[in-house]
Amino acid sequence: MRPIVLAASAALLLTGTPAAFAQDAMSFFITSTGLGDGANLGGLEGADAHCQSLAEAAGSTGQTWRAYLSAEGVNARDRIGSGPWTNAKGEIIAADLAELHSDKVNITKETGLTEAGAVVSGRGDEPNQHDILTGSNADGTLAAGQTCGDWTMNGEGSAMVGHHDRSGPDTLATATSWNAAHPSRGCGQDALVGTGGAGLLYCFAVLPVGN
Repeated sequence: MRPIVLAASAALLLTGTPAAFAQDAMSFFITSTGLGDGANLGGLEGADAHCQSLAEAAGSTGQTWRAYLSAEGVNARDRIGSGPWTNAKGEIIAADLAELHSDKVNITKETGLTEAGAVVSGRGDEPNQHDILTGSNADGTLAAGQTCGDWTMNGEGSAMVGHHDRSGPDTLATATSWNAAHPSRGCGQDALVGTGGAGLLYCFAVLPVGN
């Protein structure tokens, strides 16, 4: 066992990153930044490219990344493969699509990490950025009319968002939903910030069955 311990220690010394942060094994993250233009992401293609770019910059290789977003004729759940998915620390988020869209999903403030393994600020933090764009219902299907023009608008309209920290006011029955908490107040950057967001996305690696 000693060579393994030494190898892990060497990795930590050389990179300053715990060995558990294995980005090649990571298959889920929340974007550390949005694109800065509200919900105008350049459509699904632009959102996917953002996920891919951040993942590769963090050291992920050999993976195809997709944003968890629904659009006209497209359900978010159908875009992300079949699982399982793990975060940057190797913690399992969900074993499969059924678990991802159930009460057993392991997306919390502590596990909903960025591509670099950082915690995303949530309710009670300054700023609160727990609103994650999804355009989806709780089962991962399209929330009609809640996609800001299929992710091409930054003005009027609204987008369905989820709460990555599973937290919100008691008056909101869906506050604990990671993917369908409430609609945003608009599609612009200021509107997203005003409801507790920053235009962040959930990103999933598309994994073949059995991986």
